[in-house]
Amino acid sequence: MPPAPWPGSPAGEEPRQRLHPLSPALHGAKSLVVVIAGLSWSTLSRVGFGWFVAMATVLALGATVLAVVSWYNTGYHVVGRELRVHEGLLWRRTRAIPLERLQAVEVVRPLLAQLTGLAELRLEVVGGGKTEAPLAYLGVAEAAALRQRLLALAGRAPAPAPQPVAEHAAADQVAPFPPGRLLHAVVNRDLLVSQLLTPQAFFLPFGVAFVVAQFLSQGSWSFIAVASTLTAMAGVLLQPVRRVLDDWNFRLARDDGTLRIRNGLLETRVQTVPLHRVQTVGVTWPLLWRLKGWLRLRLEVAGYSSGEPDDRNRPDRLLPVGDLDTGELVVAEVLPGVRLTALATTPPPPRARWLRPLSRRAVGAGLDERVFAARSGLLTRQLAIVPYARIQSVRVTQGPAQRRLGLATVHADTAGGSGAAAHDRDLAEAWWLAAELTARARAARQVG
Repeated sequence: MPPAPWPGSPAGEEPRQRLHPLSPALHGAKSLVVVIAGLSWSTLSRVGFGWFVAMATVLALGATVLAVVSWYNTGYHVVGRELRVHEGLLWRRTRAIPLERLQAVEVVRPLLAQLTGLAELRLEVVGGGKTEAPLAYLGVAEAAALRQRLLALAGRAPAPAPQPVAEHAAADQVAPFPPGRLLHAVVNRDLLVSQLLTPQAFFLPFGVAFVVAQFLSQGSWSFIAVASTLTAMAGVLLQPVRRVLDDWNFRLARDDGTLRIRNGLLETRVQTVPLHRVQTVGVTWPLLWRLKGWLRLRLEVAGYSSGEPDDRNRPDRLLPVGDLDTGELVVAEVLPGVRLTALATTPPPPRARWLRPLSRRAVGAGLDERVFAARSGLLTRQLAIVPYARIQSVRVTQGPAQRRLGLATVHADTAGGSGAAAHDRDLAEAWWLAAELTARARAARQVG
């Protein structure tokens, strides 16, 4: 069902659209979970099951009524090159989002939204402190059409005229492959194995064996001991399980100048990342993954909210797990002309071992024809790749120990990201490297 138009829109202006009519029900269901969690088990034991259900029902109905009122007074429309979101009953607010500042658009489908055929549209804009104006919820087809229209306007391409959305658009949105040319589909079996090859999963059996040994030696097993053990196990496994759920059915495709990413099991996400916004490509080789020759790729995107409380909202996934050949293929698509295996780096001078007695050989830096590469990490190896055109500033820093040894660190900073750093270089080399990076960055921006 398409959103209902807003009554009484000004003449000559595109009418405002409301969110999907089921939106209050989904917000009310989420509020019910929060209410039950807030009442806690102690309340249940004091008032009894009947009163507990009554209290939860009253509070949930109140939250649903508020959600209905909020839905009735929330609307959105596109005016020129702005997306305007209107909301509020007593204190009305209008947010105007300039589409030229648009960084990425996501179609997110939490579990309840998947069950009801809805989706949430999230926008990321330059300089935003968090994801901007999430529209929750729209029909899947409506969300897909609105995303395409906003991206067209943000790319200064002619925007399609508003028209009814075909039913097959919804099917396209929930299909296992995102639109565009498919670059890679992660095998779920590899994803599961990769999370088993993590320190948390590797040491978990030893922790369980230790607890069981204590139980056998003491001959008692109290409720507190069981609860503590289960809580500790859940905390240890939280990150690997979350990564599996987030990256399940990961699909990466390219559509002209954008990356299309689809991933998630309980909450599916469809992200669109403009390639010209990519600042840095990070490559990681975890210690246990190197037994199978696997690596992980991450992105840094210009202007994306570094302060976003939920790191899953950041479009930084490029390859959750894959072999070297797959990594090289994906890097070549994101950074044309760059070969991952051809990036040469040199270590710091021998006297840097006083600062890095174990990891001197593990760090290094090098200048490629198109990018600056810097590696680091002893157990978990990392490589940061920064195109010269994305370098915003170059810094040379020296600590007290570095000054005594005649060393310095060169930082290549990018827009809103960590960039890359050449650690503990000879002082003369560091100043030469800083000047060379500045010159190459200037030349690359002029060509671009």
